Amino acid sequence: MENVSAITWVIAIAVPILLLVLHKVILRMLFGVVIVPEDRIGLVTKKFVLLGKQELPEGRIIATDGQAGFQAQTLAPGIYFWRWIWQYSVSFQPFTIIPTGKIGLVLAKDGMELETGAILARKVPCDTYQDAEAFLKNGGRKGRQTAIITPGSYRINTFLFEVELTDSITVPENAVGIVTTLEGKALEAGSIAGKHIDHHNNFQDVDTFLENGGYKGLQEQVVLAGSYFINPWYARIELVKMTEIAIGHVGVVISFVGSDGVDLSGVEFKHGNIVSKGNKGVWAEPLGPGKYPINPYIMKVELVPTTNLVLNWAAARSEAHQLDKNLSTITVRSKDGFTFNLDVAQIIHIPTNEAPKVIARFGNMSNLVTQVLEPTIGNYFRNSAQGSDVIGFLTSRKERQDSAKEHIGHVLEQYNVHGVDTLIGDIVPPETLMKTLTDRKIAEEQKVTYDTERLAQETRQKLEKETAIAEIQKEIVKADQGVWIAERIADAAVKKATGDANSVRLQATAESDRMKLMAAGEAEKVRLLAKAEAERTEWTAKADAEKISLIGRAEAEKILATGQASAESYKLAVEAMGGDNFTQLKVMEAIGEQNIRIMPEILIGGGGDGTNGPISGLLGLKLLEDVAKRKSDKEKQNEQ
Repeated sequence: MENVSAITWVIAIAVPILLLVLHKVILRMLFGVVIVPEDRIGLVTKKFVLLGKQELPEGRIIATDGQAGFQAQTLAPGIYFWRWIWQYSVSFQPFTIIPTGKIGLVLAKDGMELETGAILARKVPCDTYQDAEAFLKNGGRKGRQTAIITPGSYRINTFLFEVELTDSITVPENAVGIVTTLEGKALEAGSIAGKHIDHHNNFQDVDTFLENGGYKGLQEQVVLAGSYFINPWYARIELVKMTEIAIGHVGVVISFVGSDGVDLSGVEFKHGNIVSKGNKGVWAEPLGPGKYPINPYIMKVELVPTTNLVLNWAAARSEAHQLDKNLSTITVRSKDGFTFNLDVAQIIHIPTNEAPKVIARFGNMSNLVTQVLEPTIGNYFRNSAQGSDVIGFLTSRKERQDSAKEHIGHVLEQYNVHGVDTLIGDIVPPETLMKTLTDRKIAEEQKVTYDTERLAQETRQKLEKETAIAEIQKEIVKADQGVWIAERIADAAVKKATGDANSVRLQATAESDRMKLMAAGEAEKVRLLAKAEAERTEWTAKADAEKISLIGRAEAEKILATGQASAESYKLAVEAMGGDNFTQLKVMEAIGEQNIRIMPEILIGGGGDGTNGPISGLLGLKLLEDVAKRKSDKEKQNEQ
């Protein structure tokens, strides 16, 4: 049962299909019906011609007028009659699809022969190669076609056309496309690139380019950033970076194309022509900082720094611009035969308006360095060193640097370059000479050290002397002040003594008057006592007055008063005791008080009468004077 059911299903499916096929065959046989699907085209081959004999022209493979063979006319999707199977063969082919980012390059298998010298067939009206009959009747030529097929779906007769897919051209940002065409007129004699042609839409319209007289080969015009449908059989695109001119630089354009313009450099400039923009030669107007779509095969842009440019003649140092990478330390020879090295740095400035002249003269900045700066600076310092010994060169460094700046600046002005400054860097004299200089310098520094120490010692001595004088001066001032104070104290004491003396005198006077009154009132019995007392009082008053006067007048009068009182007292005693006895008494008192030793050899015998004793009155007086003198000396010592 299962097998019967399966067979039934197969029959149910196969019979309708078979009937459909038989139906199409029957329709084709009876009515010549051809049904072209909607996603196909029909390529028709005519097997024979019923009436008459029509053959294709010699060299042709596509029939356009009903001849037998491959037919130019294709069948679009739909139903067609009278295409009997026994006369026509119809094959179905998918549409030709050009994807996005691709283009279709067309190769025609039939048509007229290409023109002599041409490699591409010109475009003819043919509905983007979808109308093969129009292509052939309008003069389409066989071979590679100038026109391309852009992205999309097309009904292309593959009996006539072959379509090759290729990528479209994309020029990225910061790049330009350099165009070299493979079709067009030959370049003019002396030209290296084709002149600018308008209206060809960045080389996408080949026929317009050729019709307007486009040249074959390198083109002056470039293609900027973007996507383009350019036929690679017609043009090749080379991508290069845009020319970038950094800040602090200008770009001097050297154009290899254009007409010969008028020289703008002036009669004094003899080193090449400077022309206006668009002409052949060095452009007078340089390009400022920015990015430019320059074709490097027809133009050359030389960068010229407009800021201060430093060049180092030093083996171990080079600037970022690398213009001094081949410069090295300068070796010179002095007048005394020593060879030594020195580093030099030269600062230059090229004004913007002078940059074209510099490039016209030298071609580039490297030539300026090698042809002018290197020999000028090297020879200057070699000549300068030969006129001086090493020591003199070292000691006159600043003067030589200023002289070099002036000389080199004057030379550079002749080449349209401004010399900003010339700097002398390290100077490396011979080692033996350096040792000599070092020893000398050490000795000089030691001498300076010794001199400094000596001056320090002298200063210290002077300070100590001044300090001592200041200390002594303090004592002197103190002594002067002490004298002044003592004088003031003495004056005060004199004044006080004077006052006291006056007071004592008044008291003495009063006392004298009192005594006189007492004496007048007393009886005669006390006359002698009163007289003695009056005398004593008088002498006492005088002595006191003299004492006070001596204190006020250096106590001279006091001593005199005391002496007079003593003399009077001695006189009264002598009168009372007798002269010899009194003398002997005083001598013995003095001997006792002064501890005077009496040796035996000084004893002197008497007169023999026994009245004067062992010592005569004269000797006693002599001894008394000596005792008085010793006493006086002792009082003076005590006062001091």
